[in-house]
Amino acid sequence: MQKILLVEDDIAITKSLGEFLRSEGFDVVCAASERSAQQALMAEKPQLLLVDVSLENRGSGFNVCRSAKMLKLPVIFLTAKTDEDSVVKGLDMGADDYVPKPFRPRELLSRIRNVLRHYEGGTSVVTLGLGIAVDTDRGAVMKNGREISLSALEYKLLTVFVDNRGILLTRNKLLELIWDIAGDYVNDNTLTVYIKRLREKIEDDPQDPQLIKTVRGLGYRMD
Repeated sequence: MQKILLVEDDIAITKSLGEFLRSEGFDVVCAASERSAQQALMAEKPQLLLVDVSLENRGSGFNVCRSAKMLKLPVIFLTAKTDEDSVVKGLDMGADDYVPKPFRPRELLSRIRNVLRHYEGGTSVVTLGLGIAVDTDRGAVMKNGREISLSALEYKLLTVFVDNRGILLTRNKLLELIWDIAGDYVNDNTLTVYIKRLREKIEDDPQDPQLIKTVRGLGYRMD
């Protein structure tokens, strides 16, 4: 059973998120301050750190992140601070992802599993339906054993769906996740074009897509 160290000073979030992650098969250790988190890093030996940037007057999530990265642990920030400086600081320290509050538990779960998968050194090939395989180490996509050519944005869009399988992604969320990849300006109309192009390359019938499904009026989902 994989162990997660959850560092959060909001009791309600700690209780609800801890229960949710345990129901998904994780062992969850909770800490509410920088000091207790530092102690838990050494005593509990977690596989992943899930930490709030701001711990009020109980220390800094950045300091806990720094200690975790020295132990070569993956780190995901939970934060209400979505300003660019806070995000950049966390990523520059080596954080693997950040999730702004309020968050959807199943989306967070997908991000946790994705980060853990990279650290576990498992296979880099993700197999989808219709003969599609995505090799994330090589940045290659195969269809029935033959490599297909995707642009940088098409590939990024596909990996976003792969990393969030089973999760409804709104158009705004997709725009947020693929913004400015490869120097391209992405707006709502551009997103429509790229989804159409991607479907033409990976779907057997782009007019009746089986991989990237439209949830009418809400967004898209890959099952």
